[in-house]
Parts: sequence; C-alpha cells; structure tokens
Amino acid sequence: MKAALARALSAFLLAVMTMPRRTAMILATLAAPLAAPGLAQAETREAREIVVGYLTWAEDPRYDPNRLEDDYPRHPGARPRAGADLALEEASFALDANRLKVRIEAGAVDSLEDGKRILDTWSSAGVPAVVLDLPGDWVKALASHDGPAAPLLFNATATDDDLRGASCHARVFHVIPNERMLADAVVQLLGARRWGRVLVLQGPTPADETMGKAYADALRKFGLKTQASRPFKLSNDPRERQLGNVALLTSNIDYDAVIVNDADGEFARGVPFHTILPRPVLGGDGIVAQAWHPRFERFGAPQLSRRFVKANGRAMSGWDWATWMSMKAITHALIEGGEATANGLRTILRSEKTILDGFKGTRLGFRPWDQQLRQPIFLSYGSGIAGLAPFEGYLHQRDVLDTLGFDRGDSACRSIGS
Repeated sequence: MKAALARALSAFLLAVMTMPRRTAMILATLAAPLAAPGLAQAETREAREIVVGYLTWAEDPRYDPNRLEDDYPRHPGARPRAGADLALEEASFALDANRLKVRIEAGAVDSLEDGKRILDTWSSAGVPAVVLDLPGDWVKALASHDGPAAPLLFNATATDDDLRGASCHARVFHVIPNERMLADAVVQLLGARRWGRVLVLQGPTPADETMGKAYADALRKFGLKTQASRPFKLSNDPRERQLGNVALLTSNIDYDAVIVNDADGEFARGVPFHTILPRPVLGGDGIVAQAWHPRFERFGAPQLSRRFVKANGRAMSGWDWATWMSMKAITHALIEGGEATANGLRTILRSEKTILDGFKGTRLGFRPWDQQLRQPIFLSYGSGIAGLAPFEGYLHQRDVLDTLGFDRGDSACRSIGS
C-alpha cells in the first residue's frame, strides 16, 4: 500500500512539474495532506542507504572524441550516465516515502581486470545492482565473474545478440535493444510500407557482418526478398574505388529500398539521395532503428525529453534512455518492497506482475527466457520519426512486442529459466 501511494504521488509530482506555475501551486497544496503522513513517518526513522554501481571503461572506443563529433545515427552522442542520474532524481520522492536513500557510485576502470576487482568490492559491500555502460565482450566477461553476493548487472549499451543467446546469464538484464530487435523493427517498417524488394549494401568489418546477419535473419523471418547483396568498402586504393561508388553499387537492378550494413556509419551517411533509383535508405543511415527519439510527442515522452534537456543541455539519445530505464527498473524493484539484494530485485523484475513505464505507450517488462526488456522501437530519420515498431498487422500469440527480437522458441539462451 505504501509503495503504491508513493508511486502515485511520485507520478503526480512529475505531472505537476510540467503545469503552469499557479495550477501547480494549487494542486501541490491539495496533495500536501496526503504526502504529510508518509513523510512524517519517514522523518522519524532513519532512511536505509542503498548503493547502485555504475561501471564504465575509461578508454571505451565508442566514446572516442572524433567518433562523438561525427554524430552518426547509431552512435552515442555522449556518455549516457546522465540518464541514470535523471531516473534517480525522478524516483526520489517515492524512495523517500519508503525510507530508502539510493546513491549511485560510479567506477571508470582502465582494464577488464580492474572491472572485476571493482565488482568484487561492490559485492563485498552488498551492492545489489550495477548499471553497465560497457562493450559486449566486457559484459560477457563480467557476467561470468560470479560469486555468492554478486550484484545484478544491467546492460545499458551493448547490443550484441550473443549476450541474449548462447552467452546469456541469469544475473544480466538487458535494457538496450539488441541488433536483432533493431533489424526486425526496420524490416517490419519495410513490410508495413510494402517495400518488399531490398538491395543490401554490405560492409567488410566484423561489426558490419554482425549487423548483416541480423538483417538477413529479419528479412527471412518476415518474408521479404533480398534482390541482391553487394559489398562496399571505403578505400584510397584506386583499384577498389568502385566499391565505394554508391551509383555503381545501386545500378542495374530494381529494388524498393536499400539496407546499408555499416556499423561505423561513415559510408552509410553518403548513401541517401545518391542511389540510382529514388528509393528509401535504411539501416546505417537514412531511416535508423533506435531505442529513443527526442521528438516523440506522445505518452509523456515530451516531458521526459524536456527534463533531460533542462538538466544536461542536450537531447536525450537511445543510450541515455537505456541508462535511465536501467535505473528506473532498479528503483522500481526497491520501491515494490524487494529485498535490497540481487536475488530480491531479480525476483521482482522477472515477475509477470511487474510493469515498467518507459514513456513509449505500452507496458514494458523483461522476457523470462533471456531477460531482454520488451519495448517498442523508433524508426527515425534526422529530426523526424517514420514509425514505431511493432507495426499494425504483425501479430503474436502472447505479446506483440515479442515480434521484435528473439522469441521464446528462437532463443539460444539455455542458462536462464523460462
């Protein structure tokens, strides 16, 4: 009952923040008698402090200054710690009402071994959860670094499919969408628009190949036809010049759309409006699948985006949203009365009764078979939004959100009970 009241009052106060000042003052005055008993009781008993870890790699190449400056659509615009801070601020009233004081303790490490050591330190101190802003290979290594009091790990920025598949781990909850979810969202848009014949431009790097596999599987899943797959390469070698020529790569074939498998983004940026046929470009540039878009105008999203801009002076990215959602899931589990332990939080977050609000217009929750957060995916282009997947017409026997990514029967995860 206390948790429910706290959540209601927290939501009320967030709404008040966006109202005209005079209206907000009147409503806040009316709500004061409701809040007062809980606050008075909280003041008589000392709040319990809970530390949540936030782990980053100091030299993470994803945040190389030159890379951030390029501002490619699939890349972060900045380190996303600000999302976690905002979520904790938003939950402060409900946490106070439950006599909980949550503090984020950040660790920026120089090596994987340092990461393991700081996890051991946090485990010994009873830290129940850690938000990971790390590449996929680090997440995999830290998940296997287990122990009797090891904290839950919330993967906020690694999109690797394998982390939700053969390398899944019962201690890891995935908040950022994985590559297959992103690819499924793009291909659903193609199907919804009846752009059924696809030309694929395939990059040479391992990351490009991973992206290409996700799209190939998605195209097969939804029954769209790959007209051709043509390799591209950015090179200064005159003998390879044709591999970087968009006009040549998109000529002598008919197609409805072009998918560019370019994880880095440099080649993909030059594809829209340079194809031989006037066709939409998707994947690495053009229309891109993302966890969040600051121009979304429904379901309370504008208020969240404005709060983030006010606090940080920049727009909220999908990576920021994922750290925000990670911290929101942790505080939600604590407010629901879960024990401040990894097992206590995990029990609540895996419950079918647990509903999380990500301001995307539907109830969110973690899949029991791989602990990936179910969520809609934005299809965006620059400052606009082409759609929100899953699209109308894509059905599922249990949850339409499970049309995005690995469904129960498709999952290669075997170490997590369903």
